[in-house]
Amino acid sequence: MQYTSDKIRNVCLLGHGGDGKTTLAEAMLYSTKGTDRLGNITDGTTVCDYDPEEIKRKISISTAIAPVEYNGYKINIIDTPGYFDFEGEVLQAVRAAETALIVVNAKDGIHYGTTKAMKVAENNKMPCLFFITKIDEENADFEKVYTAIKERYGQKICPISVPIMENEKMTGYVDLIEMKGKNIEGGKVTEIPIPDALKDEVAQLRHSLDETVAETEEELMEKFFAEEEFTAEEIKRAFSHGIKERSIFPVMCGSGTTLAGIQILLKFIQQYTPAPSADPSAPTAAFTFKTVADPFVGKMSFLKILAGQLKSGMTLTNKRTDTAEKLGHIFTIKGKKQTEVEELAAGDIGVVTKLVSTATGDVLCAPGSNIEVEPIKYPRPCLSMAIFPLSKGDEEKIAQGIQRISEEDPTYSYTINSETREQIISGMGETHLDVLVSKLKSKFGVGVELRPAKVAYREAIRKKVKQQGKHKKQSGGHGQYGDVWIEFEPYDGEDLLFEEKIFGGSVPKNFHPAVEKGLRECAQHGVLAGYPVVGLKATLVDGSYHDVDSSEMAFKMAASIAFKEGLKNANPTILEPIGKLLVYIPDRMMGDIIGDITKRRGQIIGMTPTGDGLQEVEAEVPMAEMATYAIDLRSMTRGRGVFTLDFIRYSDAPANIVAKVIEDAKKNKEEE
Repeated sequence: MQYTSDKIRNVCLLGHGGDGKTTLAEAMLYSTKGTDRLGNITDGTTVCDYDPEEIKRKISISTAIAPVEYNGYKINIIDTPGYFDFEGEVLQAVRAAETALIVVNAKDGIHYGTTKAMKVAENNKMPCLFFITKIDEENADFEKVYTAIKERYGQKICPISVPIMENEKMTGYVDLIEMKGKNIEGGKVTEIPIPDALKDEVAQLRHSLDETVAETEEELMEKFFAEEEFTAEEIKRAFSHGIKERSIFPVMCGSGTTLAGIQILLKFIQQYTPAPSADPSAPTAAFTFKTVADPFVGKMSFLKILAGQLKSGMTLTNKRTDTAEKLGHIFTIKGKKQTEVEELAAGDIGVVTKLVSTATGDVLCAPGSNIEVEPIKYPRPCLSMAIFPLSKGDEEKIAQGIQRISEEDPTYSYTINSETREQIISGMGETHLDVLVSKLKSKFGVGVELRPAKVAYREAIRKKVKQQGKHKKQSGGHGQYGDVWIEFEPYDGEDLLFEEKIFGGSVPKNFHPAVEKGLRECAQHGVLAGYPVVGLKATLVDGSYHDVDSSEMAFKMAASIAFKEGLKNANPTILEPIGKLLVYIPDRMMGDIIGDITKRRGQIIGMTPTGDGLQEVEAEVPMAEMATYAIDLRSMTRGRGVFTLDFIRYSDAPANIVAKVIEDAKKNKEEE
């Protein structure tokens, strides 16, 4: 069917990992005959978790689209991962939706993932609905979870349905708008009286609903105080306005596995949530919110139509590259199933394959269009590892595979460290990098392993010395002769500082560049562990030469001898990189986090409240102690802590670290 913009709803499922988003999407599909069987995560048969990695791990890894047709409306359900490693997928998904449906499970209540979901919705100014799921599982407690949500988010929280329970199973619900009981049997909903046992709770919750509705208009507030009942039209107007303006956050309940509460949720989305604000009469414009690199189909670009109609065969301009893109086949998509269509209406979501220059975040529009779209702001990757091929010569394959995977997920970062000669992959956490390793194997046929990245230490001297370097070789014909005296001393700078104070021409000027070159080459590998030498001043003060046997090469060798001998006597030491750490954590976790930073040889600089129950802890820490910090912080804070770490300077390493670095360097040399 073709749907006009006013009959389209785009709803993004958000929440903590494991709270039931994918199961809820499956229930909405099955309830509307979008599928002929109710899939489940355990068997790997859901529509939205179709990737082999998702089936294997039993978690959502990427955003999936599942459109359902209900009462003449098209509801595009956008299912997102709940695990923090895949935050980039969530940030892409919300850009295609008008409404956030935040899923909370009735057993555990508000997790940090719930709070994070609300923050994402707030940042994107999205209307919010709550759905309390897993109502009929053991230890479920609707009242407790509803109260916790109400306490956290205040007067905006508005109850819409209450579960009717029998023998710990949800057999129906009370619709608080209609004030009617509904029985659920075999997926069918029939009207029943409100059970006596629920009447007091229902009365209280209906009062709470009326109070929230009254807040939307002065006239309704007057009616509320006069204890007059609201009409159905007044309630609809209040909800439609309040949800759109984020002054009402409705709460419903049910179960994705038994389909309880699914019908009221679908009806509520259809009646009260906003349609896309997309002008069908304007020139065509579409936003690329996601890209999938499919080895069989090629590149798949997921588009949200911002204006006009997207039609097969049309040519649009990519605003970023200013290049023309001809659209071939257009598809709607349900999980992995693609259905070809001729056009998509303003506000709808679809997929176009094989676009040449279009990447995630790009806008495609009619030539001359002035439409502007804010770019997606991704979090910085926080866990870095060195990546090695299992087969020699596969380095190029790794780079190509990572480039394709990064098109799908820009929260990956890939660099080659020229100093350590390691390929470095960075991501949002351990699982994120583990998924990348699996995808490289399954999609691009390259086996890799991850190891901790080498730390880029430096070497320096702490004493001034004067050292001779003499290179003299006689082996028939021309010999080799170069003789220099060089003063080595520490100075406050990074690069080698070379000066000459030669008197009387003991080393002719034409050989000075060779001396400097010899020193610079040597400074790349220090005398203790082979790390680059920094903060070194070298002054050529004296020497001698031979009219026939002296050459640039001879003076370069002489400088090298002076360097190696001189630095050994100049109190050489190892410098370690120090990073500026900013950690954001709940107040109550301060003690544990500070203790952990101290164990990592960190120095606390300051603590500042951020105003939302979090503290910012600033510290300076050796980078060598931070390799697993992303994993450890997540474990210590149950996912509540976030951090940034940036290199700021090099500093003298303690004696035990110096000894270990030198020992490790010796071992590596022996292995080579």
